[in-house]
Amino acid sequence: MARHVGPFVPQQMYRPHTNSDRRRYVEEVDLEAPLYFWMENPTECGIPLIDALHSRVKHLRGREELVFEGRGPSISVRLQWPGYRQWSRQIPTKDFRSPPGPITMSKLAKNVAKCVQRFIESNRNHPLEDDTDARWKVGTRQNEIKLEDLILVSMHHVSMGSWQPHLRLARSSPP
Repeated sequence: MARHVGPFVPQQMYRPHTNSDRRRYVEEVDLEAPLYFWMENPTECGIPLIDALHSRVKHLRGREELVFEGRGPSISVRLQWPGYRQWSRQIPTKDFRSPPGPITMSKLAKNVAKCVQRFIESNRNHPLEDDTDARWKVGTRQNEIKLEDLILVSMHHVSMGSWQPHLRLARSSPP
């Protein structure tokens, strides 16, 4: 039985603000297919972010597969977490070998985990926007969502240099 039964974090998909940016960075670009993080033993979709952060990836299928081949040096990871302002951070798409090569699926998962950790740290003391379900509050207190509560299911190519993680809770409902 899969242990990841929680709901997805209800994010809007990222869209550039202006029509010209939408045309230039979304409509006129060949967006790539999503990248899914499949686990084995048991087979389920999604890696716990806390495991990715600490490189506990032995059950991640295709963990050594290269991603972002032939790409620039970084991508923007975009979060549209309910109740918070749009948030993005750059992560490298190259490793630190010489010459630099593309990163692996396991390194991508680790970089996304670091991003989400930074998002939680920078927003933990910010109040939610009005009319937001309080169950989606991030932070370190008992009833708030922490990194260890989250599963990285997939990454979606939402504009030319931007990818958005699909996250879900590791339990059936927010705290």
